[in-house]
Amino acid sequence: MNKQAAFVFLLFTLTTGCPWFSVPATAKTSISVKDVASNTLNVVADHLNVPWSLDFLPDGKLLFTERSGTIKLLDLNDQNHSPKLVARINEVSSIGEGGLLGLAVHPNFGYKPFIYLYYSYSKQTHYFNKVVRFQWDHSQLSNPKTLVDEIPAAAIHNGGRLRFGPDGLLYITTGDANHPENAQNLQSLSGKILRIDADGHIPKNNPFPNSLIYSYGHRNPQGLAWDDHGQLWATEHGPRAHDEINLIKPGANYGWPEIIGQEGKGGMQTSILQSGVETWAPSGAEFYHGIFYFCGLRGQALFAFNVKTKELKSYLQNKVGRLRDIRLGPDGLFYVASNNRDGRGFARKEDDLILAIDPKQLN
Repeated sequence: MNKQAAFVFLLFTLTTGCPWFSVPATAKTSISVKDVASNTLNVVADHLNVPWSLDFLPDGKLLFTERSGTIKLLDLNDQNHSPKLVARINEVSSIGEGGLLGLAVHPNFGYKPFIYLYYSYSKQTHYFNKVVRFQWDHSQLSNPKTLVDEIPAAAIHNGGRLRFGPDGLLYITTGDANHPENAQNLQSLSGKILRIDADGHIPKNNPFPNSLIYSYGHRNPQGLAWDDHGQLWATEHGPRAHDEINLIKPGANYGWPEIIGQEGKGGMQTSILQSGVETWAPSGAEFYHGIFYFCGLRGQALFAFNVKTKELKSYLQNKVGRLRDIRLGPDGLFYVASNNRDGRGFARKEDDLILAIDPKQLN
């Protein structure tokens, strides 16, 4: 963290227009509903450039991407909270919503020290996304291996989330790249959730023979998380509204562009939850004690959906700005990235941020 930013501005109340003021950025308090109401926040990193995806190394250090093409490492025990530059991916082309997006750490990192990245790049006159595996070598990246290539890209709807599932396989979200019809095309990688093994091979039990596709009919899915029963849930951007939370089943068709929101059609899945005429622009997601937490970009909140009772709550509404990703850390805290410098928000001088939140206090 910049020394001049040793004191940060992000302190406020939920219910009043209390002006911004400062507390030490190195304070060990973590955010909660009560803390926010009494003007306390823990900012673990600031002055970031569109942090898109977060993941943890086994030693507890936080690794994250910035959309412009940089990967950074944050030691949460470092009192300065100053992220270290790990690498800059020169091939990245950040056009519109494209750039360096998803990141995932191999689940057996101690024996297979691999980092996986999803990013956009230009090839002659074409624009694509790819998934690349790198070897982690003393905080440096080496030996890149492309696992999935020529995923259609565009200035909008690139998907980009990478998450390893409880089955040890890598799940990849792709957007429709502004060609909605391709979401229904099983010969296209657009508008899908893909699944590969850690070496890039097609799992034998994928729902379509010799295909990377796990589910299809998606517009722009950006969040993946598994519940306590091992079921996969995903967030998805709707067309200006009707954003969706979907329970993902292998081989299922989620309807875009034929149906949206609560609409139904034979052979297509209807969303479990949708935003109606409002918009969340939902992104990264995480499960905690049966609650599906997801970030809202346009919604500018951290949302919490109880999958059993169907109750939806929101936190930090319009207080921090656009939220992109959330991960549960080994210390039991949520880590949440803001995205006010992504071209769609109103950036303050300290943006973008990574915040620490105690989920036990979210009730």
